[in-house]
Order: sequence, then C-alpha cells, then structure tokens
Amino acid sequence: MEALAADLRERAVGRVVDRADVAEFSVLKTYDPPLAALSGARICGTARRGKFLDLAADPADDRPALHLVAHLAKAGWLQWRDSLPAEPPRPGKGPLAFRLRFADGAGFDLTEAGTRKRLAVYLVTDLALVPGIASLGPEPLDAGFTVDVLAGILAGRRTQIKGVLRDQKLIAGIGNAYSDEVLHAARMSPFRLASTLSPEEVAALHAVITGTLREAIGRSDGLAAGDLKKEKKAGLRVHGRSGEPCPVCGDTIREVSFADSALQYCPTCQTGGKPLADRRMSRLLR
Repeated sequence: MEALAADLRERAVGRVVDRADVAEFSVLKTYDPPLAALSGARICGTARRGKFLDLAADPADDRPALHLVAHLAKAGWLQWRDSLPAEPPRPGKGPLAFRLRFADGAGFDLTEAGTRKRLAVYLVTDLALVPGIASLGPEPLDAGFTVDVLAGILAGRRTQIKGVLRDQKLIAGIGNAYSDEVLHAARMSPFRLASTLSPEEVAALHAVITGTLREAIGRSDGLAAGDLKKEKKAGLRVHGRSGEPCPVCGDTIREVSFADSALQYCPTCQTGGKPLADRRMSRLLR
C-alpha cells in the first residue's frame, strides 16, 4: 500500500477530478458529502493509513478539503488507466467496483475479484470519520514506534503473536503476508504467546518488523501499480509458498488454514522442527 500511494502521488497529484462513479453499490460506505462533491476538485496528496489508501482533494470552491479513502481488502486492486470512457460504468459488470476519472481522461478503477465483496470506499472531510482509521494502532515505521511501545503492546497479552501482528488496532499496516515474513525472519512460532517474549526477544522482533517492512518498500520503490503485486509475491520468502523449500534451511514450508485465511511457516526455522496443528484439516479428517 505504501508503494501504491507513492505511485499515485506521481500520477494523480495535480490532476482535477471529472467524476467518481460506483459500479458496485456496496462499495461506498459514506453518503455525506456525496461523490459529486469530488467533481472539479484537485488531488493534492496521497498517503497510506494502515491498510487504507488516502487521496486528499481540494474542492474548487471554499468547501472543506476532501479525502477519498479506499480499503482494498483481500481481493481488491487499483488499476491505472491513461484513458477512461467519459460515460459512467454500468453497475454489476465484472469485477469493477469504483472508478475515478480525471478531466484529462486518465484515472483509475478499483476492482475486486470473487464473490465476497469487502472493498470499501469512503468520502469524508476528516479521516477520523473512517471507523477503521480512527481505531488504528501505531504505524511500525513511524519514529514513535519504539521497542518500548512494542513491549507495551505485547505485555500481558495472552494471544498468539501472529494475531497481534495482524491486528490493525494494535499495530497498523503489517497484515497477513508480512506477519508471516516477520515471524520467519525472527525465527518465531506464529503460535507463540505474545506475553511470553523476553525483553531481548521484543527488541529483536522490533528490529525485524521495521527491517522487513523497509526492505519491502525499497523493493517496490519506483514500480508502477500494475507491477506491485508481482514484485510483492516474488519478494515473499514463506507467505503463499506452502510446499516449497525454505530459502534459509531447505525444509518444506507448511501451512495452517483458518476459515478465511492461512499462515505459512518453516518448522525448522520457527517451531523446532515440529509441525503446527492445522485445525481446519483436522476437522475435515474426523
């Protein structure tokens, strides 16, 4: 998302909005101000807030500044187009969920694959009006995210470290894929209880979190939106690579499946060689 915000910063900032259209009715989560308020507004900045993409826009008149905010969820993506049709898209046609067209004809589509529609778009005058942003935890790449801050998050929390790293209300922006990558680099079981980490382990985990995320952003620097997914997948060492050899030790990467997600890990690097119980598979085998 950080790289996507950077790519849009190069492409969209300074452009004037022609129109914003919803192609999937469930995608728009706000109604005041209406999407029509974006017409004539100039994009003045882009940013990432956790897993949210924020486009700031200055209206042509004296109205308050606007924020067009998108959460792409698991199956959503942004596709930049140098030329978009002038007419609005027809609702219910394929994966298209939302379109933003600029006055020069360029713009982007937000698309979502599959039937579980979770992509969300908000138009607000204050980012705090987006519930998911208002409840975000600290950003791991901000200067204020210190070892002591991480220690305070973990202290007394008898939940698995994987869940803590994924919880946007505790730490913003890591997510499922990079929590797998962080725990592999830290040689830590995803089922380890957060409260059991020693001060030395907390410091080491902090270094791995910031290092892993900075490395990922560095690999994506300068890439266009269309190339970001491919780069992300290529740079992952364990996430999404179940059945492949671990790049560190050569052991087979294993998976634990849940109702709507999965984690991947290396038994040798992370769990002392012991495979973790896959609860979903255990139920299927009964």
